[in-house]
This record gives sequence, C-alpha cells and structure tokens, in this order.
Amino acid sequence: MKRTEPLSITEILDLYMNMGGNRDEMDRRKVEFAWADVVGQTINRATTRRYVDGSTLHVYLNSAPLKSELSFMTDPLVKALNEAVGSDVINKIVFH
Repeated sequence: MKRTEPLSITEILDLYMNMGGNRDEMDRRKVEFAWADVVGQTINRATTRRYVDGSTLHVYLNSAPLKSELSFMTDPLVKALNEAVGSDVINKIVFH
C-alpha cells in the first residue's frame, strides 16, 4: 500500500463536495448567508427573505425606498457577493 500525505479536514470536505456534485448548491447557500455580511445589519434587518434560484438572488425587503435604492446598486452587490463566496454564483439580483 502506497503512503500518501495526510489531508486536512478542509481538503477532505472539498473532495467530498466535488465528488457528490453538491458544490453548486453549497455555493448558493453561501451567497444567501453572505448577504448579511455584505450589506450590513441595517439592510439585513429590512430583509424578510432571500434565496438563490439558478443564478439569480431573490431578495424580499419590507421597505420600498430601500428596495429602490438597492436596485441602483445591483452590479456592485453581485460582485461583492461573488467575491465573498469565492466563485461566480450569481449574475443578477431581483428585489421584491
């Protein structure tokens, strides 16, 4: 039996996620959770629901003025969320 170098837990989990085909789903969940860190607590408090469908992040807000304000900032938000996750997961944000 050939000896190999030990793997870290992170490397083992990455191998498992890639083998199982769950990487895309995990990255979508990371974007949903990264929303709070990227936009901050004030905007996160106004967020009632968020989910990723395909490559679109759907965000439900309870403030119409905030929804209007954020709609002008979609491109920087998409870039910041993808950078927070480490891969290009979303390419569009829809505010409801």
